[in-house]
Amino acid sequence: RELLPPWLVIVAGLTGIVLLCVSTKDVPLAPLRTKYGIVLDAGPSRTILFIYQWTTTKANKTGVIRGCSSCPVQGVSSYSDSPQKAGKSLEPCLTWAQKEIPAEQHSQTPLYLGATASMRQLNLTHPILSDSLLAALTGTLKSSPFSFQGAQILSSPEEEAFNWVAANYVLENFFKYDWQGQLVPSRKGMAGVLSVGRTSAQLTSELEEEKQAPEEGVRLQLYGKTHRVHTQQCPCHGMEQLHSRLLSVLIQ
Repeated sequence: RELLPPWLVIVAGLTGIVLLCVSTKDVPLAPLRTKYGIVLDAGPSRTILFIYQWTTTKANKTGVIRGCSSCPVQGVSSYSDSPQKAGKSLEPCLTWAQKEIPAEQHSQTPLYLGATASMRQLNLTHPILSDSLLAALTGTLKSSPFSFQGAQILSSPEEEAFNWVAANYVLENFFKYDWQGQLVPSRKGMAGVLSVGRTSAQLTSELEEEKQAPEEGVRLQLYGKTHRVHTQQCPCHGMEQLHSRLLSVLIQ
């Protein structure tokens, strides 16, 4: 009986291993297109530009984030004396984002800015200054090549609702990947989120029954299900109060 050449046996073996390890589902006929989105979180001490990535694959009509990168700059409240500089402070990160995102997708990339606690407080005490800062930020973002979708001061319930979504997303409470890498619904319950700020704390949780939903609650439609999220404010339970209580105990 004639023996096969050794090199042919090796090639055949390697081919068999590849065929066993790579299924047809792992090699799609057409590559999934990657999309991008930009969110700027304008906080008290710094503003952070986040770039999110996702493919055209969705889980119950909601996108699944695949990657994220960020670029920080100085906080908006640092420019109270010169509001116009607040807009210019975003330019380095916007330039960085243009390099991170393919040029052909710049015009299709949505761009949002949400200002949080410090801007809410400034809007109550100095509304004209708050409007000037927001206008400066809006002008810079509109001049970028991305698709500007708006800049606004988030209410406390809105901000905490977004924190609730982020925490439960990371914990895979909305969905999870099975052993085949397919998206399947998660059977875990939703977690509550305790957010501790400088002067207060907020406890955000999901309301299960419709009759429990207060008027100030936030309704979210995510991954084929409606969630009603409510935030309970806990004043005088922030980091400053905790620090004062700790000092009091140490002194005693």
